[in-house]
Amino acid sequence: MKEDIQNSISTDRLYKEYDWYQSTFPEIVQNSCNEFFDPNFRMELIGISKNINCLLENESCFVTKIKIDKDYDMFFRLTSKTIDIILSKILGQSKTKFNINKISELEAKVITSFNDYLFEHLKGKLQPPPQNELKRNNFDVIHLTFIIKEAEEYNNKTGKIFITMPEALLKPEAIVSNNDKFSEEDFPNTETVAKVFIGKTKFSLFDIKNLEKEDVVVFENSNIENVQLSIKEKTFSANINPNMDLLIPEEEHGGEDMSSNTPNIWDSLEVEMSAEFDAVKITLGELKNIENGLVVDLTSLYDNNVTLKVEGNPIASGNLVIVNDRYGVKINQILTNDAKQEKAPAAAETENAEESYSNEGEYEENSEENEEEYNESSEEGSEDEEFDYSDFELEDENI
Repeated sequence: MKEDIQNSISTDRLYKEYDWYQSTFPEIVQNSCNEFFDPNFRMELIGISKNINCLLENESCFVTKIKIDKDYDMFFRLTSKTIDIILSKILGQSKTKFNINKISELEAKVITSFNDYLFEHLKGKLQPPPQNELKRNNFDVIHLTFIIKEAEEYNNKTGKIFITMPEALLKPEAIVSNNDKFSEEDFPNTETVAKVFIGKTKFSLFDIKNLEKEDVVVFENSNIENVQLSIKEKTFSANINPNMDLLIPEEEHGGEDMSSNTPNIWDSLEVEMSAEFDAVKITLGELKNIENGLVVDLTSLYDNNVTLKVEGNPIASGNLVIVNDRYGVKINQILTNDAKQEKAPAAAETENAEESYSNEGEYEENSEENEEEYNESSEEGSEDEEFDYSDFELEDENI
């Protein structure tokens, strides 16, 4: 637990100190690299860390340890890719694939000398070692991660260099905020996008496949004075002023009883249906009111399209209505059936085109007859078309 707390505190501090590291070390490292290898490589600082394990990703490294004094050391870790990039440029491309475990004495000398050269230039930024004896632990060092690549733009190979320095020898400057840069008054009219949910209900598959235009689906667990807003995966409960112009008498939405005469046990299975508005814009000022529990005026909702979804799949769309003290949706489009009907004529046209091409000589003679047969088959097909249960994925608890 103590390590977790120390890590958390260190991370927060490193955010504020990053600018000091960025302005202090990259120039030294780049100039040292240019002087040692000529301007053949570009070095870029990409991160500072208290934990090196998240940076290495199980990569093999060539490690050089340089002693500062009896208590403190500096480490230079060059990944296998980094050494391959350097050696290929300086000593020439090898005929065999580079293997860090088989590095030659000459190759190791080149890398070690470069690390020594870096150390001589970096140590000038270190503070004198403290006189009092400090107990060492795993979190008293800072790891600087650099990316190295060839200067030529066409070469995309990159490697990493990790420079580890004792934290006690560094005196970074942290950015301190003297006062708030912004106030709440700066943002009340700034807009963000929200998803609005009015409720959920259980529906049998039989009822779903018999939904028709003008049907009204009432969400029994909804509340006309409350909706759920989802903004960037965070959900709010919002109090709203219901528009009573949407109210329709309960008897007008009834229709036929779809729950009777279910033909089989599969049709009687119940799935969850939800109602979701198209995304609406809401201001940060309105969001503040939501968190304070005040009533929010979302008048744009009432002219917005509502989509009915089953297991996340859209099946119908319509307009918001109020039945007694519950929200409902008056369906104006069945999405599943429309998709099927759009595919059917296209398939029929393709089929007819192939037939007319193969019987070109007989087309004029049989055109009326073919048209009549097509109409009959289309009518029969539409009558016999069955509900496609594969549109929905049912959880075990529904069966």
